[in-house]
Amino acid sequence: MTRTIGFLVYPDFQLLDATGPIATFEIAARFSPGAYRLVFLSRDGGMVASSSGMAVATISLAEAPPLDTLIVAGGDGVHTPATCPVTLAYVRDAAKTARRVASVCSGTYILAEAGLLDGKRATTHWSRTKDIQKRYPAIRLEPDRIFVQDGMIWSSAGITAGIDLSLALIGADEGEAVARRVAQQLVVYHRRPGGQSQFSALIDLKAKRFDALLAWAREHLAESLSVEQLADRAAMSPRNFARLFAAETGVTPAKAVERLRVEAARALLDSQPLQVEDVALETGFGDPERMRRAFIRAFGQPPQALRRTARAG
Repeated sequence: MTRTIGFLVYPDFQLLDATGPIATFEIAARFSPGAYRLVFLSRDGGMVASSSGMAVATISLAEAPPLDTLIVAGGDGVHTPATCPVTLAYVRDAAKTARRVASVCSGTYILAEAGLLDGKRATTHWSRTKDIQKRYPAIRLEPDRIFVQDGMIWSSAGITAGIDLSLALIGADEGEAVARRVAQQLVVYHRRPGGQSQFSALIDLKAKRFDALLAWAREHLAESLSVEQLADRAAMSPRNFARLFAAETGVTPAKAVERLRVEAARALLDSQPLQVEDVALETGFGDPERMRRAFIRAFGQPPQALRRTARAG
């Protein structure tokens, strides 16, 4: 069965919001011949220029074939189609006939204006969060998520998160083995789960001198990651390492490791059918109680409560 994926763009759309998902599905079609047909849509058809000046050839909404999935790109020009009756009517109709409707980045505005997100969980780029919340209070916005699924409606954070969303859609269609091969071809992490934060502890720590060390630590969370181990990795004495690390990052090495662990543990809890005890072991907490205390410090809730919230959605 061939699934037709429609990509809706408009003048001044963000190029990667569209081309990231387009490339992801195009590569999936190589690994699963006949799985996908891609069509590029705009209100009037023809060449449509992105905010970078590069343009894509599209067909008009009036000529659009029946879709399996509609993906709406974001970008600086989003507010024009978000107030266009023709575009909004098309999106509403697509939601009635397509199996899925999705948005990337600020494409959320179009789904919101079409009324598709009322009472639903959704996300968008972090820079749009406050405006979305103000304009559309009926949306159950989850601003710190890579992507969110609520029934047939999917939404994702900015730009590269559209690739994560597309990999999730492909995994649901063709299986995780195909999605994994696509991720490998794209040379991206397979795959950031929807529950992962838009913000990384590695970025928040702002530790240029220790960037490589922290990146290594994130890949070795199951190890002890004591001050002594980290200092040895940094080729420094434990005392000097602890002093310089705290001066540069504003936190102790132990607190930095805890941030990395809670970030990884929350992503696993949201995306994997693992027991809390297994997540605690895999991320280096060792026991669930230690992880529970760290989650309360970081999120104000224990792991089980966050997992119930994610599953309820």
